[in-house]
Amino acid sequence: MQYRKDKYGEELSVLGYGCMRFTTKGGKIDLEKTEQEILEAYHQGVNYYDTAYIYPGSEAALGEILHRNSLREKVNIATKLPQYMINSAAALDRYFNEELSRLQTDYVDYYLMHHLTDIVQWEKLKSLGIEEWIKEKKAKGAIRNIGFSYHGNTEMFLKILNDYDWDFCQIQYNYLDENTQAGREGLLAAEAKGIPVVIMEPLRGGKLVNMLPESAKKMIKEESNYTPAELGLKWLYDQSGVTVVLSGMNSLDMVKENCKTASESLAGSLSEKDRNLIARVIQEIKKTEKVGCTGCRYCMPCVKGIDIPGIFRAYNTMYSENKSSGRFQYAQAVALRTDAAFASECIKCGKCEKHCPQNIPIREKLQEADKALRPLPYKIGIALARKFLLRKK
Repeated sequence: MQYRKDKYGEELSVLGYGCMRFTTKGGKIDLEKTEQEILEAYHQGVNYYDTAYIYPGSEAALGEILHRNSLREKVNIATKLPQYMINSAAALDRYFNEELSRLQTDYVDYYLMHHLTDIVQWEKLKSLGIEEWIKEKKAKGAIRNIGFSYHGNTEMFLKILNDYDWDFCQIQYNYLDENTQAGREGLLAAEAKGIPVVIMEPLRGGKLVNMLPESAKKMIKEESNYTPAELGLKWLYDQSGVTVVLSGMNSLDMVKENCKTASESLAGSLSEKDRNLIARVIQEIKKTEKVGCTGCRYCMPCVKGIDIPGIFRAYNTMYSENKSSGRFQYAQAVALRTDAAFASECIKCGKCEKHCPQNIPIREKLQEADKALRPLPYKIGIALARKFLLRKK
C-alpha cells in the first residue's frame, strides 16, 4: 500500500474505504460480508474509512466492525456533519454525539461539513457558531481534522477553500469530471495551500467500469494491461495533489484489485500512451451518455417514491449497451418492484434538483427517460407483468 501525508504529517493510505455502498440483505447492511471486506482492506493496509450521518446504517455498521475487531485506534474514521439539517447551535452537538454513539468512539479523525455547494451554506453554519464549536472539539480531541465535502462549481469551491483554515477537503473528481465541479483547478488550489484532498466518485459511481461503452472497454483491453477500474484509479494516483481515493468496495475481489492498484501507483508514473488512451475513452463515453448521473442518491427520497437514479441508470444503459438491455434493467430494478413509482407520477416539485451534485435537470430528464424506457408496448407488458408477478396470494 502506498501512503501520502495529511496536513500534519500523518500517513494515510492512498486508497480509502468508501462506506456508502455496503452490501444490504433484507433491507439491512450485511454485517458479516461487510466485516470480511473491511478486514481484508485493513490487512492490505487501508487506514482511512469514510462514512456519513445520512448513509443508512453505515456509521453503526462501521463502528460495530471496528469495535469487535479492536481496530478503532488503528484506523482513521471520517464522517460528516449533515449541515443541511442544522438550524441551531444545539443541533451541532446533537448530531455529532449521535454519530459518536453509532461509531462507538469518542473522537473522529476526519470530520467534514457534508455536501457544501455554496458558501452561503458555510456562512449559515458560521452564524450558528460553527467556528467556535470546531475549536472546542479540536481542543478536547473529539475532532482531529476538520474539512468539507464539496459538490458545486469551481468558483464557489475556491471561496469556501479560502474562507477557513481547513485541514482537508473532499471533492468529486475523475477523468470524466476533470473540468467540472471543483475540478483540476480546485485540486491544484488545495495542493498549493498544503490542504490534502480526498477523492470521491473516482469511477463515477461505477460508470467508468460497468457502464463504459463496449467500444471503450475494447479499447482499454486491446491497448493496455489495465482493467477499466485500474486505469481510472491510476489516473488519480498519478496526481500529487490527490491524497486519498475513496472506493465504495463491496466484494473481496474489488478490495483486492483496488489494493493491488494502490500499492503499485505513484504520482507522475502514468505514461503518455495511457493519457492518450483515457482521452479517447472519454470521447467514446461522450458519444453515448444521456444523463450524467453518478447514482449518489442525494436526490432521494423522492416525495412520490420515484427511483430517480435507477431510472437514469437504465436510461444510460440503453445507449451505452443497447435498448433491450436498458429496458430489461429498468423492468427488473424499477418497474417490477412492489413499491414502484413511474416517472409519470413526478409532481415537478424540484426538491430532487436542489440536492443533485451534478446539477441535472432531473424533472426534464425523467420525462425524457420515461418516454424512452416505456414506449406503449412496454407499458402494456410491464402492466401485465406486474399483475402476474405481484399478485396477492
